[in-house]
Amino acid sequence: MAASIEATQLPEAPAAGVPGMPEVIDQVALARLYGEPLFAMPADLYIPPDALEVFLEAFEGPLDLLLYLIRKQNFNILDIPMAAVTRQYLVYVDEIRTRNLELAAEYLLMAAMLIEIKSRMLLPPRKTAEGQEAEDPRAELVRRLLEYEQMKAAAFHLNEMPQLGRDVLRAQVYIEQSLHPRFPDVDVADLQEAWRDILRRAKLIQHHKISRAELSVREHMSIVLKLLQGRKFVEFEHLFDPAKGVPTLIVTFIATLELAKETLIELTQAEAYAPIYVRLAYQAA
Repeated sequence: MAASIEATQLPEAPAAGVPGMPEVIDQVALARLYGEPLFAMPADLYIPPDALEVFLEAFEGPLDLLLYLIRKQNFNILDIPMAAVTRQYLVYVDEIRTRNLELAAEYLLMAAMLIEIKSRMLLPPRKTAEGQEAEDPRAELVRRLLEYEQMKAAAFHLNEMPQLGRDVLRAQVYIEQSLHPRFPDVDVADLQEAWRDILRRAKLIQHHKISRAELSVREHMSIVLKLLQGRKFVEFEHLFDPAKGVPTLIVTFIATLELAKETLIELTQAEAYAPIYVRLAYQAA
């Protein structure tokens, strides 16, 4: 872990004829004491010993410190020399106890665990009820260290991956809308509702004369196309003449559907629930 040292290099004091006063009027003061500017360092300036602290190492917890001591000296993590590691660990704990007692509490708990493991290793091994040798007192500590090392390595690899806002930025491209308005597509339900409205109005005109008439879908397709010639839009209901009776309305509706199927006409509307308009299909330049 890299050491971090912060220091401030002060400019040399000017050789003034009068103590505390600058040779140049526009010189910037080094500091202010009770509101008065200081242009030279006081000769009796006292700097406390702990005014400048140098932190050589920074650990995220007791396991991080233990892992650092083991890896720094190339100890085998499966065969930890408890005496040497415990001695070095206690030196660090004694150092932080004088500075931060709350931080040292967590480290003291691990120190007690290390001392317990060391004392258990000094005792002769006891066999279990099945006649097998007891587990190594360091086994639980080794397991926790290996798990912590795996999690630390995984966190390091995750931190190396590109992150949004830190390494990469989301690209935003603004595209101007097309000059040709695109009308919403006509829904089938809207077309059915418009057809029902035409039938309701057609029933208001009743005819009692019954006659047989042969109606051609192709003929009415031509009629619809002629009606749309030279016009930008024609309202859907204007394609039908209720006075000609329901059969003619039905044939005209079928002719309109056939024209839409063959993409000869387009059915559009400005917005939802708005009137439906019909126009000739064309390819935009």
